[in-house]
Amino acid sequence: MKKRLGILLLCLMVVLSLVGCGTNTSQEAVDVDSGEVEVGESYVLKFGMVAGTQSNEYKAVQKLVEEVKEKSDGRLTIEIFPESQLGDDRAMLEQLEGGALDLTLAETGRFGIWVPRAEILGASYIVDSFEHLQRVIYETDFGKELHEELINKHNWRVIGTGYNGTRQTSSNRAINSIDDMKGLKIRVPNHQPLLEYAEFVGATPTPMAFTEVYLALQTNAVDAQENPLSTIKAVKFYEVQDYLAITNHTINDVNYIVSEHTWNKLPNDLQAILKDATVEAAVYHTSLFVNEEKELIEYFEGEGVTVTKPDLAPFKEAVAKSYQRYIDDIGDEAQKVLDAIESVR
Repeated sequence: MKKRLGILLLCLMVVLSLVGCGTNTSQEAVDVDSGEVEVGESYVLKFGMVAGTQSNEYKAVQKLVEEVKEKSDGRLTIEIFPESQLGDDRAMLEQLEGGALDLTLAETGRFGIWVPRAEILGASYIVDSFEHLQRVIYETDFGKELHEELINKHNWRVIGTGYNGTRQTSSNRAINSIDDMKGLKIRVPNHQPLLEYAEFVGATPTPMAFTEVYLALQTNAVDAQENPLSTIKAVKFYEVQDYLAITNHTINDVNYIVSEHTWNKLPNDLQAILKDATVEAAVYHTSLFVNEEKELIEYFEGEGVTVTKPDLAPFKEAVAKSYQRYIDDIGDEAQKVLDAIESVR
């Protein structure tokens, strides 16, 4: 009798354990044919971004979503929230910091709000190319220490960096040299490095909301504006500006950032998958902008825009005088950043 009761209890335990496995399919997958149980929790992450669904940024993030889902066999999926649905870039970074959002994009210079020395990388003509910027971020002590500080103080882990276009200057008169910048009323964002670009090359910086720029150019309330070529095309500034100068004054990067709260919740294998897929997405991100910029010059010329290529040496020399502000405001740490930039030029 006791033996029979023991067998019944054992059978009951087996049944209950199988029922328990079946109540959480998101955590465990049961192979009925082989009898093997493969344990692996699934995760759904939220990716917030400012750019819209037609942008290169969105296309690159879509690639990330596809790669992650495929490589994780569906255990890790990402939902995209474009067009500032979750707020502007600053708001989304703050959401990552608190753990309310999982992933977002931000340029390195944007970190300057919280880590002042990072703003230096957003200064005009501070780096020669995106490759130079990459070396500063990933090969110098400054870059490595910055990334550690972002993790330790703000819960922002940078897991990939892509090229996000170079800012150029469109205008209602030809810019063949720095002399043509004198007195030019140029719209810039209310962002100190870009205000200084306009000021130090002799123009008159005029901050205004982005939504007001097209009309201001059309009515000659301002003479010029500056933006990456992709933006100039998307907003059709070429319709109200006859000239485009290749000033190459600011090289934009974009970081793929995951909340440290999210990162620590993921098992090692999914961390590796997310990291590898992000690196691939960042490479694709870069290629989209590089290829597009080559095509856009021809596109603008086809639309009747005159493209000029002024000698940039005088531009760089003039704007370099603005870098003293960083030393005045930040001190020795700013000089260390400037030295780091030079060390990998």
